[in-house]
Amino acid sequence: MQKLWLVLALSLMPALSSTHAAQSAVRSVPIQDPAIVAAEVEDFLRSQASTYPGSVEVTVEAPRIQRQQACDQLQAHLPTGQRLRSRMTISVRCVSPVVWTTYVQATLSIQGYYYVANRNIESGDVISLDDLGAREGDILRLANNIVFDPSQAVGYIASQRIAAGGPIKSSALRNPDSIQRGQMVRTEARGRGFVATGEGQALQSGAPGTQIQVRASSGQIVSGMVVNANTVRILM
Repeated sequence: MQKLWLVLALSLMPALSSTHAAQSAVRSVPIQDPAIVAAEVEDFLRSQASTYPGSVEVTVEAPRIQRQQACDQLQAHLPTGQRLRSRMTISVRCVSPVVWTTYVQATLSIQGYYYVANRNIESGDVISLDDLGAREGDILRLANNIVFDPSQAVGYIASQRIAAGGPIKSSALRNPDSIQRGQMVRTEARGRGFVATGEGQALQSGAPGTQIQVRASSGQIVSGMVVNANTVRILM
């Protein structure tokens, strides 16, 4: 009987050894540290916010990682087409040595200055520095196109009425060197060894550097680049 038990024990030893080795291998796989994922998200958001003027504060919620294998290369992303917001979900993807993705909640604030109208500004008025009043707040909670820098407004022309105390938006201003649809313009056609000038009517509005269409005095419709408030350059 003892010999039988000995034979059975010896026969089971390889299987037990294999199971133990497999369990040890599983235990030896390093698990991703959630703190490293959170740090990646914070660094990413601070980098994205660096283009805004102001003081940045980031709070990252503890990532809910389900025992993912440790990652050597993490990549954080904003959802496609999304701009920075006060609260958002950040995608974090591991690309090496294994591939997995997790989503992390974060809050962000950028305390900075923006500008409002000191008076009622009428359409067609040229904006001066005296027309602007600085306000401080979380600029992520403001509407798009809010002016954060006086140079983005001073010297520009109001394209619509802006009520006193209302925020200055770049969409409500136009570059003084821009051309308006319907305006008569000077055309300047350039080619190799020649320059020809003429007149035409702008069929589109455009700021310097943009392409617009112009109906030449001959009736032909041509495309050119806005140079200033009066000139469109046509490359031949």
